[in-house]
Amino acid sequence: MIEDFPFYLSLIVTIVLLVMLANKIKVAYPVLLVVAGLLISFIPGTPRMHIDPELIFVIFLPPLLYEAAWAISWKELWKWRRIIGSFAFVVVFLTAITVAFVANYFIPGFSLALGFLLGGIVSPPDAVSASAILKFVKVPKRMSSILEGESLLNDASSLIILRFALIAVATGQFIWYEAALSFSWMVIGGVGIGLLIAWLFMKGQKILPTDANMDTVLTIVAPYVMYIAAEEVHSSGVLAVVSGGLLLSNNRHRFLSTSSRLRGVNVWESLVFVLNGLVFLLIGLDLPEITSGLEGVSLTDAIGYGLLITAVLVGVRILSAYGAVVVTLIARNYINVADTRNPGLRTPLVLGWTGMRGVVSLAAALSIPTHLYEGGPDFPQRNLILFITFIVILTTLVVQGLTLPYMIRKVNLPAYDDYLSEEEVEEQIRREMARHTIQYIMDNHNSVYERSSFLQQVHEKWKTKIEEEPEVKISSDVKTVYLDILNEQRVWLLEQNHKNKDFDEDIIRRHLLKIDLEEERLLLNH
Repeated sequence: MIEDFPFYLSLIVTIVLLVMLANKIKVAYPVLLVVAGLLISFIPGTPRMHIDPELIFVIFLPPLLYEAAWAISWKELWKWRRIIGSFAFVVVFLTAITVAFVANYFIPGFSLALGFLLGGIVSPPDAVSASAILKFVKVPKRMSSILEGESLLNDASSLIILRFALIAVATGQFIWYEAALSFSWMVIGGVGIGLLIAWLFMKGQKILPTDANMDTVLTIVAPYVMYIAAEEVHSSGVLAVVSGGLLLSNNRHRFLSTSSRLRGVNVWESLVFVLNGLVFLLIGLDLPEITSGLEGVSLTDAIGYGLLITAVLVGVRILSAYGAVVVTLIARNYINVADTRNPGLRTPLVLGWTGMRGVVSLAAALSIPTHLYEGGPDFPQRNLILFITFIVILTTLVVQGLTLPYMIRKVNLPAYDDYLSEEEVEEQIRREMARHTIQYIMDNHNSVYERSSFLQQVHEKWKTKIEEEPEVKISSDVKTVYLDILNEQRVWLLEQNHKNKDFDEDIIRRHLLKIDLEEERLLLNH
């Protein structure tokens, strides 16, 4: 292992260079990383890579899911909960069933159970790829919210399918009521364990005398504790991390200090950057190991099977996107839906084309045991499933990843009015927060205000919206008042985000960050 350390170090440098190149040429970096890994694997002397599925599931997956849960808006997740839930659970299940029948009919030696196993592996789209691509094109906020929300949950549903399919292949039978009970426990247990552990971390960090470094370390430890605890009792580790991450994210201003929030953001951005880069590079590097186990079927036929399954996945997702529109248009007559308007034909097409697959699918395929049971016969079609999965990942990343920006620009998505424009929200927040702040000073700190030039200057700044002013030395009691004012602004912003559905939460978060930075500046300079 130690002799290959320079090689692994060079991979980190390669990731940085490739992401720089991707930003330069306006291509999603997962595409370049997978292709680069594929090319590197053909260089003579390159160490043979072996991806341990536990490495992905235990080391990589929890922090990536946790970071995504912190980044997503709970308001958006709840607003689009029906379509997110349908894509994350119903569409994943329908995709797995469709793949099962197609594989059983077209691929020799594939039973329905094996086809269902393959379907569970390749059914969940990868959110990292889609979000990386969407950075280069402008899409409606609703679409990015749906894709982000779906990505938080679809891994859990696909891994649940994988677990049931493995049992069906090994035993030759499927007992539906046992599967239903197991599914219920995986969902309820996973969510419950995640919320419980998140609550314990939240209370611990609020009560114990931690500092910014300790808080950051605890945020890194938390997703691993949630995932491992849930998996130990055979519930869903993915749902545990997602539910726990959402709870902590929505309470971050209650138990984390300003310094902890600011420093934690920097650490997490770097950590996720490296983890995402490594997993996509490893996909390409793992090709020699995947092809070396391919026996009993020609390479041409195996590629053909992979392309067939890819076409099925793309077709099912596009049809599901249109089906979701039809169901919504019917359901709006009986229940309240997020949007009663007809989105037309273009939006579902783009949503359906965003189904790039990623490293979770490859890790799931690699997790298939080599034998049906200990000392038993080889697991049927394991190597072919691995190869098909690789072809699906490579094809969707390269083909859909490169064409999605072009498609988005060509279809000219409608301009939905889900939110006020960014300029309107910014102006409204500045004006109303200034008015609220001035009133708060007059009502609660008038005596200190009368004798403090600093607070008078702050008052004047908010009154006239002047952003630059000379530095003024302030006393400890004035600093206490100013910190209280900043906290009041923070509370007001959080209330506005909760009450005003026309506000994009990303803008609210930017203003909260400004308050954190102002508070940090005050603590450091005075």
